[in-house]
Amino acid sequence: MQAENIGEFGRWRAFFWPIHRRELAKFLPMFFMFFLISFNYNVLRSYKDTIVVTAPQAGAEAIPFIKVWAVLPAAILLTLLFTRLSSRFNREKVFYIMISIFLLFFILFAAVLYPAQDYLHPNALADEFQKILPAGCRGFIAIFRNWTFTLFYVMSELWSTAIFSVLFWGFTNEVTKVDEAKRYYGLLATSGNIAGIFSGQAAYYFSGNIFCSWIPYGRTPWDQSILFLVCALTVSGFLTMYLFRWLNLNVIRKEEALLAPHERKEKIKMSMRANFYYLIRSKYLICIALIVLSYNVAMNLVEVVWKNQMKDLYPNPSEYNVYMSQVMTAMGIIATLAGILTTTNVIRRFSWASCAMIPLMVVATTGILFFMCIYSQDWAMHWMGGLFNMTPLMLSVTLGSIQNCMSRASKYTFFDATKEIAFIPLSSQSKLKGKAAIDGVASRLGKSGGSIIHQGLLIIFATVASSTPYVAAIFMGVLLVWALAILSLGKQFDALVAKNKQLEAASS
Repeated sequence: MQAENIGEFGRWRAFFWPIHRRELAKFLPMFFMFFLISFNYNVLRSYKDTIVVTAPQAGAEAIPFIKVWAVLPAAILLTLLFTRLSSRFNREKVFYIMISIFLLFFILFAAVLYPAQDYLHPNALADEFQKILPAGCRGFIAIFRNWTFTLFYVMSELWSTAIFSVLFWGFTNEVTKVDEAKRYYGLLATSGNIAGIFSGQAAYYFSGNIFCSWIPYGRTPWDQSILFLVCALTVSGFLTMYLFRWLNLNVIRKEEALLAPHERKEKIKMSMRANFYYLIRSKYLICIALIVLSYNVAMNLVEVVWKNQMKDLYPNPSEYNVYMSQVMTAMGIIATLAGILTTTNVIRRFSWASCAMIPLMVVATTGILFFMCIYSQDWAMHWMGGLFNMTPLMLSVTLGSIQNCMSRASKYTFFDATKEIAFIPLSSQSKLKGKAAIDGVASRLGKSGGSIIHQGLLIIFATVASSTPYVAAIFMGVLLVWALAILSLGKQFDALVAKNKQLEAASS
């Protein structure tokens, strides 16, 4: 299908809903799939932090150790599994298998691992390690002590990598052209942002200290919230698979059947080593990888400091999760309004590089403000706290929440959309292999990179608070790398799109 002229739409429809009626059968299932996957992602993001940070003898310092010693190896293993499955099965079967793995784990966690935590957690052995190892290793001991919670954190983190980035966006990029993406992706982002509002309210409701005595599960409202969470995840997961099945049967297979034999895509052989070799030979893919790495490192550097302060303010898991749900709701509202009012139209009207710079500017501005306030809290925080009638701790947590809301909103609106659009002009082989390497492992390396930095500083300075000035300096260096990668990729993207249009014109 050739790109349609936006002038075919009315003024307001072009602004809010630039989708043709004949495209609804294809677009709407993608829209609702994105909503459901994003709902699970956001609910898990709230719960995974709460479970780990408020676990016995744990805190925010456990997060860097989990991301390095648990999440990164698990991401590599999951990428290996994905490449093996992709080599043996078609795209549709891989999708069902991967989602089923996650749903089965979460059901196992609610049914067995969480209720039996007192028997499964090696508290006595962890206490012995605590006596031997230095204070900076407290986070490492915590992830060992609460290993079932660590597993939950790992699987929650990998949901965004495997299901969100690799499977959904990989499928969407494969069946969407650049001109369609400029109309579709802003609306898909809006779907995810609306899901953020629903997931925030769901997490708030689950954690609202409601105890149902007639449910034979758990001893506290927080225990029962785990059951409610897993039920919601399971229903959402099955609905996602149903929509994906319907879309493939009624739209995608029919479109592929109409293609000429030479236009049909051959099955691409996948191996992890080949994927990374393919990545390092492409300047274009390296730039995408650097952008993904930089974003994840920058966000991880800020979030650990923020969550450390939030644990001091809300040590109770229910209260912590309620606050996180409020942050997610605010994030969803901000991102939804930004998506409806700006994303689709800005992406259509401005260059790729200009749109990709927006998340960088948001992360830079809010992150620098947050670190400045933390660094100067001895005098400025007391003055500002008095002005806003807040304690210094409450004010720093609020500023961190604003930073997280704005930065995540920019990710869900502009960062994800521009990153995925960058894959579209590439060949099928580059899309599949590059995306598997970048979203499967490179994004995890970004988060692990930030965690390694925090881990090293924790071993030296023992606490997150003491290492904050050094974290801020590294944060500034990461922003510079991010900006240079965007500028380089922007030039390559424009040249590649122009080249593809010339080839299409010549062949038509």
